[in-house]
Order: sequence, then structure tokens, then C-alpha cells
Amino acid sequence: MSDAAAGRPRKFRSTLSLRDLISEAAAAITRRPGRSLLTALGTVVGVGAFVATTGLASTAKAQVSERFDALSATEVRVLDRQRTSNFGVEQAEGVDHPFPADAQQRLERLNGVEHAGLYWEVEDPDLDVRLLATPSRRPQSVQVMGVSPGALLAARADLRTGRLFDDFAESRSERVVVLGRVAAEQLGITRVDNQPAIFIGDRPYIVVGIIDAVARAPELVQSVMMPASTATADFLNEEATYKVLIEVAPGAAQLIESQAAMALRPQDPDRLEVLAPPDPGALKDEIESDITGLLYGLAGLALLVGMIGIANTTLVAVLERRSEIGVRRALGARRRHIASQFLTESATLGTLGGILGTSLGILVVVFVSAQRDWTTTLDPRLTIPAPIIGAVTGLLAGLQPSWRAARITPATALRSD
Repeated sequence: MSDAAAGRPRKFRSTLSLRDLISEAAAAITRRPGRSLLTALGTVVGVGAFVATTGLASTAKAQVSERFDALSATEVRVLDRQRTSNFGVEQAEGVDHPFPADAQQRLERLNGVEHAGLYWEVEDPDLDVRLLATPSRRPQSVQVMGVSPGALLAARADLRTGRLFDDFAESRSERVVVLGRVAAEQLGITRVDNQPAIFIGDRPYIVVGIIDAVARAPELVQSVMMPASTATADFLNEEATYKVLIEVAPGAAQLIESQAAMALRPQDPDRLEVLAPPDPGALKDEIESDITGLLYGLAGLALLVGMIGIANTTLVAVLERRSEIGVRRALGARRRHIASQFLTESATLGTLGGILGTSLGILVVVFVSAQRDWTTTLDPRLTIPAPIIGAVTGLLAGLQPSWRAARITPATALRSD
């Protein structure tokens, strides 16, 4: 039997439509636009930091990959597994040389080799490197190295002044030298247009150039470098450790690793140790994973700060609107209606903050990339859902305040008011 037929009053079922819910949330947000803006600011910063960090992570990963391919992945070294003596000079019967005299030419004939050459330190503790012909009381401790012209090119020497010696000087064993920046400072030479000369032992050498830096083989910067053939002719090099530096085209390192030893010592390739960079893909993936993990952690921290800001502001709003909540409950609003209203308000603020934060993050990535001449790289899988992240952040931030608001009873609200 129905309530009407039994003479009992009909129960009123309180409802709150989605349209009314959104309308109420919009009215509450626009009632105090300043506070709403400050509340959303936490999400703006959080989502903006998330988009900016993920975008900068993707952009930085691209630059790491590009620079790795341009330098580290194009370097191959060849070492002698044992010390030898008198490179390029006839030795006693049965003694073999680690590298042939035409090592540079053999390597540069391989497909994929850009530049290659030999270099070593002249091992002579009594070397006296000086500006004057008269020997000094204390020989200057300036490192002297024999360097093939191809090794200087493979090292990517940054020339400050003058020029590098070339294959002509190598073929004629010319007594010319190139100074590294540190060696030039020790000797007090700053220019080469007046053709300064230095003395190594009792022999003069013309300084033809000074280099500021090298991309590879950093020991060259602190050395006096002469053609390899000159070092072989003028010094015994009995304790020298010879090294080969090779610059290869991108992607050719593994190929040259398998061919270099055979090209240099076909009679005994196992004597040589060829050092090539590791697989670029695996190394780049490891670097990218480290960068991404770090920046995602910073983005998560920023979102947490934004969530706490929204939660605090929403909780303050609940305390300030206790009388409003009490009146709504007295008029029939259920607890879920009150909770839904505050959840909708916090989710709306989170969504607005997410949209503004996404725009701000994209602008930051574009600006930083432009300042550093990077190519902007944004992952749409992370950028497009960013406003949703803001909405979820606002929704989570509003859970505790909405639960607290739903527990307020009309009597409690009116009594506290």
C-alpha cells in the first residue's frame, strides 16, 4: 500500500543533478575569484613543473643522444699490449714494432675512418725544453710528444693561433712543433707570427701553432707536439708507449673495431687492443632513464605541493561555509550531495590549474630550448593528458575536506554559527 493510500505524508527524496552540481561549483568559485586563483595557483605550478620537466627531459635526452653520436661514439683507440722500443728504427733481429710506419695511411684507407694517427710521450727525463740556446740549470718539466698529423685532426684540436703541422712536415721530419695551451704558458709564448723557436736539448724547433683545447686526448694540451717522424729521428723513445687515435663516421665504430688490428698488424693482430665505445643504444637508454627518473621525481614533488595547497584552501572554505552547509542539510541535502559539491569545486580548480599549468610548461620548454639552441621535443602522451592530471590532483586534494564537510550536521552547524 502506498503512503498516499494509507494517509501518510509522502517522503521527499532529495536529488542533485549534474547541471546543478556544476552550477553550484561555478558559483562558489566565482564568488571569490582571488582566493580561487590562489587556490588554483598550486596546481598551475605543479602541472607547469610537470610539463616543463618532462618536456625538458625529452629535449635534453635528444641533445645527449646527438652529442654522444657526434663525439664519444666516433672515437676508437688502439693500444699496444706490451711496451716496445724504437718505433720506425731498425732493431735487433727478432724484435718487432707495435705499429707500422704507415699506420696512419693504413687506417685512413678503411671505410668509415675520418682521421687517424699515432701519438706517444717522449720518455726522456733529461729533456730540457727552453727558449734560449744555453741549457738551463733546471730542465723545464714540459711534456714532449710525437704526434702524427692525423692524430691532431682526430683529437679535434682547437687552434688559437698559427697552424698545425701537416703530412708534408711529417714526410720530411721537419723540426716544427705545436704547443698546447699549458705548455705555451710555461714557455711564455703567446704568438707565432714572429716564428719563435724553442730548444729541446741542443736542437732548435720552430713553433708553428698554439692550440687552446682538444675534444680528445686531453694530455696534448699540456705538451710540446712534434711530427711523429721527427720524434722518431731525434729521440730514442726506448720506453715509449704508443697509442693510436681514430675518428670514425657515426655508426662505424664497431666496424673499425673489428678491422683496425688486422689492418695494422696482419701478422699478429692479437697484440693490439682496440677500444671502441659501448653500444650507443644501451648507453643512451641508461642516460635517458637517469634523466627521466630525476625530473619525474621533481615533477611529482611539485604536484604534491600543489595538492597540499588545494587541500588546505578547500578545508578553510569548509570551515567558513559551515552555516551554508547546515542550511543545505536542513533543507534536505544529503551527505553525498555536500561531498560531491566540494569535490566538484576542487576538481574544477584542479582542471583550470592544469590547463594554465600545461600552457605555462610548454612556454618554459620552448623558451629554454630557444636560449640554448636546442630542438624542442615534447611527448604528446604526457603533454595532452596534463590537464587531466590537474583534475585528478584537485579531486584527490578535495577528498578529506569534502568528507569533513559531509559529516557536518545541521544542529552542529547552527550551534557553531
